[in-house]
Amino acid sequence: MAKDKLVSPGFCYILTANFLLFFAFYLILPILPFYLKEQFMADKSMIGFILSCYTIACLCIRPFAGYLLDTFSRRPLYLLAYFIFTAIFSGYMLATTLTLFIALRIVHGFAFGMVTVSGNTIVIDILPSSRRGEGIGYYGLANNTAMSFGPMIGLFMHGTCSYEVIFTCSLLSGSLGLIMAYMVKTPYKQPVKREPISLDRFFLVKGAWAGISLLLLSIPYGMTTTYVAMYAEELGITVNAGLYFTFMAIGLAISRLFSGRQVDKGRITLVISLGMYLACISFFMLASLQTLMKWNPGFASYLYVVIALLQGVAFGTMFPAFNTLFVNLAPNSQRGTATSTYLTSWDVGIGTGLMIGGSIAQRFGGFDYAYLFGACLTILSTLFFQIKASPHYNKNKLR
Repeated sequence: MAKDKLVSPGFCYILTANFLLFFAFYLILPILPFYLKEQFMADKSMIGFILSCYTIACLCIRPFAGYLLDTFSRRPLYLLAYFIFTAIFSGYMLATTLTLFIALRIVHGFAFGMVTVSGNTIVIDILPSSRRGEGIGYYGLANNTAMSFGPMIGLFMHGTCSYEVIFTCSLLSGSLGLIMAYMVKTPYKQPVKREPISLDRFFLVKGAWAGISLLLLSIPYGMTTTYVAMYAEELGITVNAGLYFTFMAIGLAISRLFSGRQVDKGRITLVISLGMYLACISFFMLASLQTLMKWNPGFASYLYVVIALLQGVAFGTMFPAFNTLFVNLAPNSQRGTATSTYLTSWDVGIGTGLMIGGSIAQRFGGFDYAYLFGACLTILSTLFFQIKASPHYNKNKLR
């Protein structure tokens, strides 16, 4: 029996748009702590607070984004959010006060929250249901490819270029991505009956248990993507910090190609469980680098990038599975709500990680304590998934 066609012009356009969106995002992500420290003299706690504003804004818009996408035409909302997301990069170059910068980060977070929910929902509309897990894996691979190049290039440019040049490159990437997004043609969506406003229109209640498990996992992930370069500098790691993101992205890319196909075979909870076990190991290894540097600095420096690869494989394995899990719990008329719930759970954890990661490091004198706390959370998440979330999914899934 012939497989349903996966590749189409619309799928290619939205993959490219997604890559350029995340490249713009990841290009400035690792240099923002340095920018805030150098330009506004912010300490670690303040940096954590400012960066978490972005994710908190994402969190606030996600539930409404899902409702809007399930109620109105998705393409105009996607394009509007993409335009605002791109335009904010020019605002960063004009921000002369910390208050203005924070305001821009909040607006940027709103736009990012809307555009990512829109993109994820539209790609699900485009994909044939029989190859949805595989297609979501490739869609996420665009994020991972951007993650491979963006932070590394951003950190390289940080040493050779001004911050204005870096922000301009993000602006150009976003602008090209907006053109690609405009080229995407979405299938016709039947008008839906306006249901009475209820919690289930904004949040997929059946996804709450899986959402808690995902939230606990995303806290240490948020600490890693934002503070791992500063952690390396703090430890005296000799390997270029940008390589951490490159190896993490390689792990994400490799594992997505495998996990998407396994998800399409119905092995969703197994795939998530395997990713969780690897995440637990990798975060405990990351927390141990402080001690290992005292024993053998060379070994610790190489282990730094090995950990990145392991974390990439762990989260790349789980991402398509978690996304499909939420979609499988929802009727077709609530795809946007399912996607927003999945991303909201992720954002709550990321925002928490950004905020408490800097605070823990400030209070206890190092990021190794923050990563040890994160490692303990991965164990808690794994136990919660096995005991509560997985049985609940198997009992309530619709497909």
